[in-house]
Amino acid sequence: MDTNEVIGVFREAGAVLEGHFILTSGLRSPVFLQKARVFMHADKTERLCKALAAKIRTEVPGRIDYVVGPAVGGLIPAYETSRHLGVPAVWVEREGGVFKLRRFEIEKGARVVIVEDIVTTGLSIRETIDCLRELGAEVLAAACIIDRSAGKTDVGVPLVALAEYEVPAYPADRLPPELAKIPAVKPGSRNI
Repeated sequence: MDTNEVIGVFREAGAVLEGHFILTSGLRSPVFLQKARVFMHADKTERLCKALAAKIRTEVPGRIDYVVGPAVGGLIPAYETSRHLGVPAVWVEREGGVFKLRRFEIEKGARVVIVEDIVTTGLSIRETIDCLRELGAEVLAAACIIDRSAGKTDVGVPLVALAEYEVPAYPADRLPPELAKIPAVKPGSRNI
């Protein structure tokens, strides 16, 4: 799949929203990719994650023991991608504001790939890497459906993106005038 096909799936699902959005990162954007509208359709989710799994197989050498998703946004794509890779899916979730692998154990030296939905700043991936490395896992790479930074974000490991779709994002104190005129909404999942 190429970027146009991926964005096409998002458009089919009504998941490309326009307005003034507060992203999970805290940045502001005139475009929000509401992946929940895609993930509610098993056929669309399967199509995207099957393609992501194929790209991971091509770009990540060697054995993969686990796919790890950051909760909440990474749960569905991590699970579905792991299904196509034929490996278990586990997830990290926040406990006291820090990602922890609360419900699972992985062995030291486990070879893992983190799968996220959409990457803007890469914070969730970096926090997941920290958690997994503390447990002794080897983080081979991270992967996502869409990289909103178009390859500019450094997550600390190789990033495999099914699509690169650069969307403007601004700090709240540096909004363009046309965006500042629109009331902001926060549709993301962090801090819930």
